Amino acid sequence: MAKYALRALALVYLLFLLVLPVALIVWRTFGDGFGPFAEALTSPSALHAFQVTLTVAVWAVVANTLFGIGVSILLVRHSFPGKRLLNAFIDLPMAVSPVVVGLALILVYGRFAPVGGLLESWGIQVIFSTPGMVLATVFVSLPLVVRAVVPVLEELGDEQEQAAHTLGASRFQAFLRITLPGIRWALGYGVVLCLARSLGEYGAVAVVSGRLVDQTQTLTLFVEERFQNFDQPAAFAAATALALIAVVTLLLTKLLRPKD
Repeated sequence: MAKYALRALALVYLLFLLVLPVALIVWRTFGDGFGPFAEALTSPSALHAFQVTLTVAVWAVVANTLFGIGVSILLVRHSFPGKRLLNAFIDLPMAVSPVVVGLALILVYGRFAPVGGLLESWGIQVIFSTPGMVLATVFVSLPLVVRAVVPVLEELGDEQEQAAHTLGASRFQAFLRITLPGIRWALGYGVVLCLARSLGEYGAVAVVSGRLVDQTQTLTLFVEERFQNFDQPAAFAAATALALIAVVTLLLTKLLRPKD
């Protein structure tokens, strides 16, 4: 009886917390048919929000993938002073509020900050533009690739790499032919998680973007702006699109998740 009671409790919890809200959004989206949904997502503002979201997400995924692979190899294959501190810093984005991240970026890269002012004198605007949004997204999704790859690297060991080195292979050749194939599924899992986090980020991006309509507006910001301006069909359509992306991402993570 206790087992069935726990199952029922979990199902009811998920029903009211997750299933009903998402189902209500989908019902409101398609309540008048598919036409309003397609019309809302093909408006110039919605298409621009999709474009900005994709641009920010792609740059963030590329940066975190390169960083994640390099740091994972550094943490697993090498010992150096400050290794534990670096390992702890990687998890910092999971503990810091995204709003705090956005504020910190403004203090560093804002127009009146030393670094931001220097960059703007060179014609590079960070805050209230795409670079600032990319930096914010990179920060909040920083640990995902690293935490997916590190356990697999530890399990893989370095015996095959050492054997390749003794046979004359360079470090880069050993990485391409031994390390990368060994971590490919874990790397794919981390990349998909990073992409999902980047597509759905709101807090840090909202602070550094300035929420400029048709300029620095991602899809999540588009949902908020349309809802606050009483354009509910567009808000629900964009929210449903984000939910569909989340479902696809969930399926991909299940397929790419490394086996025990």
